[in-house]
Amino acid sequence: MRNEELLALDRAHVWHPYGPMPGRTDPLVVASASGVRLRLAEPAHGQAELIDGMSSWWSAIHGYNHPVLNEAARGQLDRMSHVMFGGLTHEPAVRLATRLVEITPEPLQHVFLSDSGSVAVEVAIKMCLQHWRSVGRPAKRRLLTWRGGYHGDTWQPMAVCDPEGGMHELWSGALPKHFFADPPPVTYEESYAEHLRELIGRHADELAAVIVEPVVQGAGGMRFHSPEYLRVLREACDAHDVLLVFDEIATGFGRTGTLFAADQAGVSPDVMCVGKALTGGYLSMAATLCTSRVAEGISRGEVPVLAHGPTFMGNPLASAVACASIDLLLSQDWAVEVKRIEAGLRTGLAAATEVPGVRDVRVLGAIGVVQLDHEIDMAAATEAAVRAGVWLRPFRDLIYTMPPFVTGDEDVARICAAVVAAAAAA
Repeated sequence: MRNEELLALDRAHVWHPYGPMPGRTDPLVVASASGVRLRLAEPAHGQAELIDGMSSWWSAIHGYNHPVLNEAARGQLDRMSHVMFGGLTHEPAVRLATRLVEITPEPLQHVFLSDSGSVAVEVAIKMCLQHWRSVGRPAKRRLLTWRGGYHGDTWQPMAVCDPEGGMHELWSGALPKHFFADPPPVTYEESYAEHLRELIGRHADELAAVIVEPVVQGAGGMRFHSPEYLRVLREACDAHDVLLVFDEIATGFGRTGTLFAADQAGVSPDVMCVGKALTGGYLSMAATLCTSRVAEGISRGEVPVLAHGPTFMGNPLASAVACASIDLLLSQDWAVEVKRIEAGLRTGLAAATEVPGVRDVRVLGAIGVVQLDHEIDMAAATEAAVRAGVWLRPFRDLIYTMPPFVTGDEDVARICAAVVAAAAAA
């Protein structure tokens, strides 16, 4: 298909994320991808290929077209690509669930597989609500989180995203009502810890769970906070008989410098969600893990099953690739690579502090963020990054990067230069 024809059909029929229909701007057409590079069907602003500074929305931690993951996919295709999970099971899903239990905090023993991060959060919330209903405390059906968070685009996850200024503000009158703490400060403040304790204590009788993104708030604003707050939450939830949920969909599998962000606090949640990098960016898959307490509580109810069952639950192809991706990550000194990228981001993004309009520059693990004091001109910022040979996806007042862990030092430097150029153009 000629590029012009493809773009015309795309504009007429394909609805892109957070975009209008029909489309008003043409996306870049990617012909192939390998390593950390996206090869374009036609050059854009003089560039035939772009370094991916986004890991395809934080998922492609090993880069593209990786031989280990390719082989895992081919091998599973020769056996079966899919089979229903109701009444049946298979080795890839069993291996994946077992592997996830091995590498996540010890109390998490049971794994519910789904097909997207948003659904994983839906399942987590349903687990918590059904647990309390099953153990005879149906009044515990509300949630608490802190402002600045993002947990997905389906119904219950939208209800625990930031209700003011977030992308789901449109639905504020229709979504379930929950409790919101103030946004967590970057450093530990006892007054804020007391704010969390007071809210949890005050609403404990109706709280099913507290749900947060540990250490890094992702699409809600790319904000970082002290891991100490996770310990405060754990202690307060234990004291008031409230479940604790960690949404590690964006932070899991090494992105923050530890395998899971919860590891930085040394605490374990009752429920944990993972996704994005789970399959190395190859296939859509997510998982919700829970403790035996949560699972056994559900099993004691009048409806002794978790009433959820996605058609593609435990998909063998995605499970096999996820197992290969986890094994590939853990077979390498991934922490050293993330630390190397972190050092490169700190060095390269320092120049952004001199750009007019830049309010803050922050780095943690393989995450680099430049925050402006105004809403960005997305078209201008994207064009500047592409001219520099890098793909970025800015939003709101943020230009950020989450490069694949295999990104070399020279490419990290180019990504940083592109972020600075985008900030200057925005």
